[in-house]
Amino acid sequence: MVYIWNDPAEVPADFGPSVVTFGNFDGVHRGHQQVLSELIRSARLNKTKAVALTFDPHPALIHRPESAPEMIMGLQDKLVALGELGLDAILVMKYSLNLASLTPEEFVSQVLVDSLHASHVVIGHDSRFGRGNSGDLDTMKQLGEKFDFDVQVISEFGSEGYPLHNDGGTDRRCSSTWVREALQEGDVSTAAAVLGRPHRMRGEVVHGAARGRVLGFPTANLANQASGFIPADGIYAGWLVDQAGTRWPAAISVGSNPTFDGVSRQVEAHVIDRPHEAVEDFDLYGQTVVVEFVARLRGMVAYRGPEALVDQMRLDVVQAHDLLVRR
Repeated sequence: MVYIWNDPAEVPADFGPSVVTFGNFDGVHRGHQQVLSELIRSARLNKTKAVALTFDPHPALIHRPESAPEMIMGLQDKLVALGELGLDAILVMKYSLNLASLTPEEFVSQVLVDSLHASHVVIGHDSRFGRGNSGDLDTMKQLGEKFDFDVQVISEFGSEGYPLHNDGGTDRRCSSTWVREALQEGDVSTAAAVLGRPHRMRGEVVHGAARGRVLGFPTANLANQASGFIPADGIYAGWLVDQAGTRWPAAISVGSNPTFDGVSRQVEAHVIDRPHEAVEDFDLYGQTVVVEFVARLRGMVAYRGPEALVDQMRLDVVQAHDLLVRR
């Protein structure tokens, strides 16, 4: 069981001692996983609790909302991904200007020490914290001496074997920025390599224009409020996970339906292996589902009428099915 707290005041007074790390963890990618696996290993060796501290919303949304990056995942999926790693607890702190105003020492003493009873703090070599990001690794080591906790430094986690560009195999540090770049290009395979799992979106299934049903390819349309970074326009092979947890292979469309002069971008998943004996009962409307992107099949194209589009959609479904079954 993973304890999830939304305020330091919710942490039990007798909790701890703990090994703590902190960060935004957007995407919970392989670099984050490396830090967290070291944290958990250290906690087990020291017979303490493994705790991750994260922030919501992302600090950039408070300090520079006009240029804040699009989040790779929503808070619910972030908590799921963190919880799957084996942590004992997660503290989600509401990020605000008041929190940002804390000095490095105030942040460490009030949150890491007084609330989480940290005996060890695990951080990356380039971590920054406290007012104006004025705290760094040296600051944390000094505070560790003052408040009697050990500081463990984690090296950058590389991406050897998963190059984004054909640049002679030059390694690149796993980062949320790399994941966003890959998704912007529709390169969900590279995004998955950096994340350590397929990229996911989560949202409610809502009624759309019903064109897919008319054409013979009914789709589950995600609401505009769905969480998760929307990849580049195109057709993808992937999975739809329904509210009951059943995984269905799917051909996923991202775009504005240019054949029909669409305007707004939509994410629609056509479930391939629906139960044929109960097609009309296969109703996902109102369910909150997860859509996973495995591979990009093609870009978005405007076809000369519905017939040409239907022919291409048949090919897309076959290709998606073959790719997913092969895996």
